[in-house]
Amino acid sequence: MKEPRQNRKSNSTESKEPPDFDSLTPPEEVVRGERTRDDFFDAVLGLDQPATVSDVADRAGRGVDAAREYLEWFTQLGIVTQVTESPATYRRNQAYLNWRRVQRLQEEYAEDELLTFLKEETERAAALSEHFDAASPESVSITTHAAETDRSIEAVWQEVSAWKTARRRITLLERALTRDSDGAVGEQTAV
Repeated sequence: MKEPRQNRKSNSTESKEPPDFDSLTPPEEVVRGERTRDDFFDAVLGLDQPATVSDVADRAGRGVDAAREYLEWFTQLGIVTQVTESPATYRRNQAYLNWRRVQRLQEEYAEDELLTFLKEETERAAALSEHFDAASPESVSITTHAAETDRSIEAVWQEVSAWKTARRRITLLERALTRDSDGAVGEQTAV
């Protein structure tokens, strides 16, 4: 076996002091296991309001220059939209994400399965509408309902959230079941 080069050997003073473990990169950062694109994608999916390039870089745990490049790319793909120019701020494009969900539903489930899911979600939404005696979850005052029914605010909030989720699922399932003759998802109009 070869002897290591001299600059690779420790001297007697170096071996007396322990290494500075705080200066080492944390293991979770070394073994993230995700690609840079995925880190940025996860960061923009979490945007609830417009964010700067620096904010997105921080969320992704990556550099600002890389964030700028990925945000430009995501803008071209339609994943995010640019809100302001100076400073540049971006928000996730919920319409694109809904479209992708519809595409996945169509890819992963047969039409009869989608119909079953739609029936279940419609029944759940109807039951919650009846339970709250309201036409929509937005018309329910969580605190008032909790006080009137002697239930916790958290329990009422969970039920209202479940109702909102059921309504979102109904919309996605209906879109997944509405296909043009070429198999593309049809856009429904409000008229």
